[in-house]
Amino acid sequence: MNPDTPVVILCGGKGTRIREASESLPKAMVEIGGRPIAWHIMKSYREAGYRRFILCLGYKSWAIKEYFLDYRARSADFTLSMAEKHRIDFHDTSVGEDFEITFAETGLETATGSRVRMIKQYVDTENFFLTYGDGVGTVDINKLAAEHEASGKVGTVTGVHPTSKFGEMQVEGNRVVEFNEKPTQVTGFVSGGFFAFKKEFLDSYLGADGDADVWLEHEPLQKLARDGELNVHRHEGFWSAMDTFKDYEYLNGLWAKDKAPWKTWA
Repeated sequence: MNPDTPVVILCGGKGTRIREASESLPKAMVEIGGRPIAWHIMKSYREAGYRRFILCLGYKSWAIKEYFLDYRARSADFTLSMAEKHRIDFHDTSVGEDFEITFAETGLETATGSRVRMIKQYVDTENFFLTYGDGVGTVDINKLAAEHEASGKVGTVTGVHPTSKFGEMQVEGNRVVEFNEKPTQVTGFVSGGFFAFKKEFLDSYLGADGDADVWLEHEPLQKLARDGELNVHRHEGFWSAMDTFKDYEYLNGLWAKDKAPWKTWA
């Protein structure tokens, strides 16, 4: 896997469980520290050396397109000449990013696996990355890539230990011997997204063209596991999804305190 390896990001979700922050936005555009969470994910991959992105769009896709189309105007000084040709002169020649972004319209209600299949024409390398547009972490992207290639398997999923949303009790018989009110990290692994796949995954595991109901998390990954073709990258560090308003407050709180572990860029 090399710098040309594309990163596919699922950005079609509505974020119904985080309505307080996303009612008028696609979930991938919910902000952490004034920047969309999708931007944070892209910065993490860019820090690892990957700059090509394919965004699978759905709900209110124009909000995502508009953000990046206007990216330079948002961050640079410019002079607008409204007479005649409506000319814009930017005074800062650098936008601060060198992303190459393909915006793919994959439908309003399309399932995740079907969205990924719809962008196969844009994957022009032997391998590609895939992740959800609502999770951040300290995942070592290059280690993930190296383990994926070394495994020789079709897919690699990052296993993470999420934080339990409930207090934890340790019980002996009918007696509680320890009660932890604050949430603790779950000991087992769950999928944290941050996948790596061989290109053949797009044709062999995601159903037929035109099928809009294939969920990545169901048959495709289950079949990959049954075939012995799913490797795991074990991630023991920080990881968090933005599923609820409480998650939104938590991640923004870390950013505000300059304690966001996923921020590895200057």
